Amino acid sequence: MTTKVLNILVVEDEQHLAHGIKYNLEAEGYRAITAKDGRIALEILEDPNESIDLVILDLMLPGMSGYAVCDSLRASGNNVPVLMLSARTLTEDRTRGFDVGANQYMSKPFELDELLSRVKNLLTFSQQNQQDPPASETRRKTIISFGSADVDFKTFQVTVRGTPVRLTQLEMKLLEYFVDHHERVISRDELLEKVWGIPSSINTRAPDQFIRRLRKIFENDPANPQHFLTIRDAGYRFVAERDKE
Repeated sequence: MTTKVLNILVVEDEQHLAHGIKYNLEAEGYRAITAKDGRIALEILEDPNESIDLVILDLMLPGMSGYAVCDSLRASGNNVPVLMLSARTLTEDRTRGFDVGANQYMSKPFELDELLSRVKNLLTFSQQNQQDPPASETRRKTIISFGSADVDFKTFQVTVRGTPVRLTQLEMKLLEYFVDHHERVISRDELLEKVWGIPSSINTRAPDQFIRRLRKIFENDPANPQHFLTIRDAGYRFVAERDKE
């Protein structure tokens, strides 16, 4: 059986770095192509003759930032894994990267071995997710209601207390996972693997940040959540209605 060669798009305006990443990816058996700016990257990703399995995306690009590229990519419905690279190390930069749909975020300078490891893990999880049918297709309805919220997972329409709310793709994916596993305690490690598609060994507080944001959106009192509960030393638990005490 012939093994499919996986295609990786490297979006990086520093040509020496782009060529270095490309060289090492090809040494690992991948096919790598480069783009020097966001416009070219989107053209490649929209090309029906190209099949990109992963994007390595620099944040600081000429003309169009990596944030804008990733946001446009997700808005078009493309769920290709994105590994974002940036010299910025502030928490808000990482959070914004996750907001627009990045799967992982690495700070420059980085170790080559870590980059290759993250690439391998992202591709592995992506391939597994393509083979496994979404739980949502068999375990829940398209439209759900809890508290003062109504959520349509098919159209991405969300209203809270009668007011339309826009969720990012990753926020919707996290909410969807909670709904699919209603009332079960879910660990941070499980969320990293199943929602973010990254190994639990990766050090990131992204799940905690996103759950805080879901609370701000859906809870009447985020400091006293009724739906997105923290289970000490275990993880999180979603309930449509708070348990009676």
